[in-house]
Amino acid sequence: MFWNKHKELSQQEVALSKKCQEEAEQLYRSGKYHCAEAVLETIRRQYAPNLPESIVGTVSGFGGGSSSGCICGAVSGGTVAIGLVNGNKKETTHLTKELHDWFKGKYGVTCCKTIRQTHKGVCPVLTGEVAGKIAEMLGGKGHE
Repeated sequence: MFWNKHKELSQQEVALSKKCQEEAEQLYRSGKYHCAEAVLETIRRQYAPNLPESIVGTVSGFGGGSSSGCICGAVSGGTVAIGLVNGNKKETTHLTKELHDWFKGKYGVTCCKTIRQTHKGVCPVLTGEVAGKIAEMLGGKGHE
């Protein structure tokens, strides 16, 4: 079943989304995780705690727009997180498009270099926002 962006979220889904948003932002601000890592680690903790924390290393190259300034690392890490949790190729593709569309609607672009020039200092906040949006899309079925 695809995520319905027009669906009213339950209180549980809103709370989990907020928790993910706050956790990812905090992880980023800690300096131990960059954007992609913070998003993936947050979603892993809430939705797939059975996966080892070492899985976060698979997105280490995505920080800073894959070190080249291209696509935002939070969006890249989020795409990986969706695929790890979801497991359904067609639905993952749909959710990834929704994530990109939402992000582009919010920030105008998905290019890391452009975002960092036009929205200085926003990376911790947008990292949290991406994790929160993914939690909304995945629903309130996170691990408690």
